[in-house]
Amino acid sequence: MASALRVQVSPSALIPYNLKPFHSADISETSLAVVLVSNGPGELSTWVRPVAEKLHGRLRMRPRKLSALLGLRLVLVPCPNATGQESIAANKWGIFEKIFPANKFWKLLINPHRFGRWPRSGVVVFLGGDQFWTVLLSARLGYRHITYAEWIARWPWWNDRVAAMSPRVRALLPRRLRDRCVVIGDLMADLSSFAREDSPMPSGEWIALMPGSKRAKLSVGVPFMLEVADILSKIRPGCKFLLPVAPTTSVEEIKDFSSSSNPIASLYSSSIEKFLPSNTSHSWRKFITGEGTEIYLQENQPSHSSLIQCDLAITTIGANTAELGALALPMIVIVPIQHLQVMQAWDGLLGVLARLPGLRWCFGIFLSFWRLRKKGFLAWPNISAGRLVVPERVGRISPSQIAREASEWLANPQRLNGQKEDLQALRGSSGAVEALSDEIHNLLIRAFEDNC
Repeated sequence: MASALRVQVSPSALIPYNLKPFHSADISETSLAVVLVSNGPGELSTWVRPVAEKLHGRLRMRPRKLSALLGLRLVLVPCPNATGQESIAANKWGIFEKIFPANKFWKLLINPHRFGRWPRSGVVVFLGGDQFWTVLLSARLGYRHITYAEWIARWPWWNDRVAAMSPRVRALLPRRLRDRCVVIGDLMADLSSFAREDSPMPSGEWIALMPGSKRAKLSVGVPFMLEVADILSKIRPGCKFLLPVAPTTSVEEIKDFSSSSNPIASLYSSSIEKFLPSNTSHSWRKFITGEGTEIYLQENQPSHSSLIQCDLAITTIGANTAELGALALPMIVIVPIQHLQVMQAWDGLLGVLARLPGLRWCFGIFLSFWRLRKKGFLAWPNISAGRLVVPERVGRISPSQIAREASEWLANPQRLNGQKEDLQALRGSSGAVEALSDEIHNLLIRAFEDNC
């Protein structure tokens, strides 16, 4: 193989820059693949995309370099927290030569060549979901394997490398396996470096509204937050509202959740009256509520460069709280329990049971009450810190309560700065994305040498 490629590879070589262009017919013999494995919308925007962009920045990779010998692929795995739209969202980024949706995962695992030819060598990278799926996939493809472990590495015996978020992950490994582990830090700590303010927002006091990315959350979050915006705009007439449209939803879907087709919307007084293009330099479109409140829509993802310029976010629970924390954006986290019958966006097997026909309503309420009582903190900054860093408002809360609290935060810049400093301290130093790309590159060299 090495003679056919006419290349000498050393451990310090940048493989994709040294290999010669290939013909498509030779892809399984002469090329390499990096396969990123992930699950839901939060992981895609905060882990997968930064890592993919970093790899493209340092290595010649398909699809951006069509003649490159190294290709970047995305495999989505089954997960109760996924929306089913992840592959569509990721396809818009133009950074993967192939994307395999979660509903194809088992067929891919059984017969990878059913979905086209695969390079003989490569690296599988775990970036969300169940770690066992990447163990199976790497074994099936015969590729090297690295796991990014936030809290624990569950299958270290089958990992070539473990990239740990903290020293605690390494300490939990069996002593004989700790040499496989490198502590790289929190991937989300690099978000602010990707959120460059190259497109300044219009001046003003900006509040980000983040109702969620899944239908269960949007059905509650959209009408609730529209009313919060209407009330807050009366308390603080100069404030402006930004609603980042999650990549797994759409403007049309958000409009639908504010209409009579959503039974929960009838419990709130606010609605969307108009949908107009914006006259700002960002060319944002916007909603206008029945009360005349303008809510600007950011449809290009990721929205980090805009979020980092906001003063406050009002958000539901989920990976977005980790995303906001990494951006050091002060937030109020809301969970209105008066709508527990539709709040089935929980993790794991219990989350699946809560969606079963017949059990959906009663089990969904029971599960939600149990989780709210037993889980403790719900927002990721609070879970990470083990204490209350950002306010969590759980209960029969009303939009007027949240609007008044948001106004109090905005009226007290010192208090806002205090929360921002706490979030910055939790975030840790940047560099994890660069460190993970180093580990992937080193495994690529070993994968190539395996077949030489």
